Amino acid sequence: MVHRPTLADVALEAGVSRALVSIVMRDVPGASDETRARVKAIAERLGYVPDQRARQLRQSSSRLLGVTFDLHQPFHGDLVEHLYTAAAEHGYDVAISAVAPSRDEPEALRALQRERCEAVVLLGSALDDAALSAGARAMPLLVVARRSGLDAVPSVRSDDRAGVGLAVDHLVSLGHRAIVHVDGGTAPGADDRRAGFRAAVERHGLGEARIVPGGSTETAGADAAEALLREGLPTAIVAFNDHGASGVLDVLVRGRHDVPGEVSVVGYDDSRLAVARQTQLTTVSQSAGDLARAAVDGVLALLDGRRPDDVVLTPELVVRQTTGPT
Repeated sequence: MVHRPTLADVALEAGVSRALVSIVMRDVPGASDETRARVKAIAERLGYVPDQRARQLRQSSSRLLGVTFDLHQPFHGDLVEHLYTAAAEHGYDVAISAVAPSRDEPEALRALQRERCEAVVLLGSALDDAALSAGARAMPLLVVARRSGLDAVPSVRSDDRAGVGLAVDHLVSLGHRAIVHVDGGTAPGADDRRAGFRAAVERHGLGEARIVPGGSTETAGADAAEALLREGLPTAIVAFNDHGASGVLDVLVRGRHDVPGEVSVVGYDDSRLAVARQTQLTTVSQSAGDLARAAVDGVLALLDGRRPDDVVLTPELVVRQTTGPT
């Protein structure tokens, strides 16, 4: 068995007490600059890494924020990356728990409760009000990228109605009038994006809003695109998210339909999928960094005994290479 270096090993090598090594590794006062530098150098050479979990168990506060996320949503990965940074700025670490086909959201939340997280951020949560309310009685919760509807559970999201409106405005400015929305089905935020599409279509006098059933996955986007091929392609498509848009693009490209020459496509989220070299997707940005910072500020307010205001951020259109004039 490989020996994992311990605090005692560092103390023995440095010729100091274990208490002094602990002071150095915790970055608290009590050691000279010279001793601090020497102990840290020895710790690095030996490969010693402090056991943060053991330290948390000894403390009344774990300094740990939990995050549930959908394993199949690229935008959630972007949010998690920014949550690590935002939490670290306040001296917190992050524990993540995935929602997957074999692991539902309640189980993901229970796992974080077992990890002694002080509060949990739920990304794109599909939990109903009853489940959210029950969870909030056990520990502070905050939802991101959806509405809450509960006083006990604050929310941080972008204005989905306005975001889809930006996409339609952009397409109309390019001369498009035959615009279709591939919706998000029952996904969080889908209702607001449908409403935003209908409002934008009415505002521009485009006739009856054409909405095709979709979802939040690449497969859902591809299925919707196949349906549009059978029914007759529009000149522009606004997808529920970037993941769905990538499915739409795949079907169009395989069918030798020129994008954006024949059909323009707009996504939503500005996830890492949107900036892929082969995609360069025009999309609506929710600003993952701003959402993450607002989420961390919100859960810290809950931990301080305050109920933060719900946050609604203004989205922005990011124009790339999948939209063009009709």
